[in-house]
Amino acid sequence: MLDHYPMFADYNRWANRRLYAAATELSDAEFRQNKGAFFGSLHGTLNHLLAADRIWMKRFTKEGEAPSTLDAILHDDLASLTAAREAEDERIIAWMDSLDETRLAATVTYSRLSVPGEITQRLGPTLSHVFNHQTHHRGQAHATLTALGRPSLTLDLVFFLRTDGEKWAD
Repeated sequence: MLDHYPMFADYNRWANRRLYAAATELSDAEFRQNKGAFFGSLHGTLNHLLAADRIWMKRFTKEGEAPSTLDAILHDDLASLTAAREAEDERIIAWMDSLDETRLAATVTYSRLSVPGEITQRLGPTLSHVFNHQTHHRGQAHATLTALGRPSLTLDLVFFLRTDGEKWAD
């Protein structure tokens, strides 16, 4: 089980790179156009994903900056958002690589942004949520791209495992 989370971190970086590469093909107006995703536009969705990752990593590591809202616009332009995404993905990978079975079985206590009070959960299942959350909103970002007339992206985990993620497929 220990390889499970580093694999998802590597997959997460791979899928984000593909998504951000597709976003570079958009005009600024398209990037900001509300297409009905939960955070409206691709701009809003990608900012949300970065905000959520920073919030979770702050909860896990007690380090780094984290916004106080889930809809925070951390970067207004795609270039700086891309650089921040890449840095956060590397931070996530490094932290996942540092975990051991004891830490995964331990608990994490945090406060939600939307409802007062602390929650305590085991780290392993909470990490599963973090990666599932990324996949969920990447799906919305993908739908936004196709609604803007762009070609469909292959973001499947199994495709990653057959290509760039071969080291995890054994």
